[in-house]
Amino acid sequence: MLVAHLSLRVYGDRMTSSDAPIRLWRVASYPTWFLSDSAKELAGALLDFAVPLIALIVTDSPAQAGIIGAVGVVVRLTCTLGGGVLADRHSRPRLMLLGAGIGVALALSFAVLDGTSALTFGVLLALNALLGAREGLFDIAGEVALKEVVPDEAMGRAQAANQGRGAAIQLAGGPLGGALLAVGGWLVALFSAVIYLISAATSWVLLRRGANLTAALQPAASEISPLRPSALSEVREGVSWLFSRVDLRGVLWVAMLANLGFNSAITTIIYSLQQSGHSPVIIGTITAVLGGVMLLGAAVSPLLVPRIPGSVIVIASLVMCTLGTTALVMVHTVPAIMTVIGLSVLLVPALNSALMGYFMVAVPTELLGRANSAFRVFSMGAMPLTPLIAGFGLTIAGRTGTLALCAALTMVAALLALSNRALRAMPTERGWSAHARRFAVVDGIDQPTAGGPA
Repeated sequence: MLVAHLSLRVYGDRMTSSDAPIRLWRVASYPTWFLSDSAKELAGALLDFAVPLIALIVTDSPAQAGIIGAVGVVVRLTCTLGGGVLADRHSRPRLMLLGAGIGVALALSFAVLDGTSALTFGVLLALNALLGAREGLFDIAGEVALKEVVPDEAMGRAQAANQGRGAAIQLAGGPLGGALLAVGGWLVALFSAVIYLISAATSWVLLRRGANLTAALQPAASEISPLRPSALSEVREGVSWLFSRVDLRGVLWVAMLANLGFNSAITTIIYSLQQSGHSPVIIGTITAVLGGVMLLGAAVSPLLVPRIPGSVIVIASLVMCTLGTTALVMVHTVPAIMTVIGLSVLLVPALNSALMGYFMVAVPTELLGRANSAFRVFSMGAMPLTPLIAGFGLTIAGRTGTLALCAALTMVAALLALSNRALRAMPTERGWSAHARRFAVVDGIDQPTAGGPA
């Protein structure tokens, strides 16, 4: 899963693999889930856009801003493992509701602190850590809920819809965040609080609709062992399962290096533009271009994923990201930067659709929360270094040296992908279930892998 910087229970009648064609917007409760998850994504995107720039304004130090960003990422990734356990133990709609409610409270606190000029390095550090903890503990629940809303045969297209949603949010979120931040950070936070409230309301609708079905997929009370495994044991189970899969574990290192290299490059560009005097509106416009190109890529992803092997999509996207990161070293004007970044991410939505779609098909429902969180932590494990590379890199090596390092990281990721036999064998969407079962047999895993409860 490549994250461009800007990375389930049945709530109704589940469709079977024999129902074709599958129309996502007619699947029961999918529109409600989509609205809830989209609102959460938009609120988070606005805060993610504003916090680094507010940190730069408050501290006037790229290094200190990098520390604030790094702490937030570390906390988010650490809490993600706990979030996976929560998602497998408890009602996922209830967790979605709780996470959105906490988002409202944190955003309102942010607005008050900024409005009263109380933001300092320490306050921003604490707030960003709390925002990261909220995301890590609760956002997994909404993501894994998708497996019980959409059948396996449409999972690639459902992930493509998510990519389109993310690109649209980025397209609107950059200019919107820049315009709001031009008035004040408090307005960004207040707007985010309202969006989190919408997510909470739609999560409550899902909870009301899916209460009985949420209980239906849980073990009967008589079947639950009185000696429930500890949370640490459950985390270890998810990690062990993930690394037992030849088809999944190799992707972790590729994703880790690709995320680190490309996102460090984007963060370096943002920091350097801010330090050279460009306004938040200009910076927001760059992220909007990034979102616009990804929206275009997401529009064609449903055409690519069913027809082109996932291996071809993933490797081609990584090669384009590597070429784009290398070109950023040589361009300096805002229009040129927009062009290079846009071309770099054109295939990223298709890459994410293929990787995450296959992952959702391959993982058993009862392990999905923990396996998803483990995949996210390991594939994005180096992301705390992103703001540090950008902040300290600009201070020590300058723009050119920092971007050259980022280009080297993305190049290594592309080479690893080319040398990974399991990744090169990934078929088109229709063959994902059979491909997942084949690797489960090879690995000797005695459990279901093609989706659905055991």
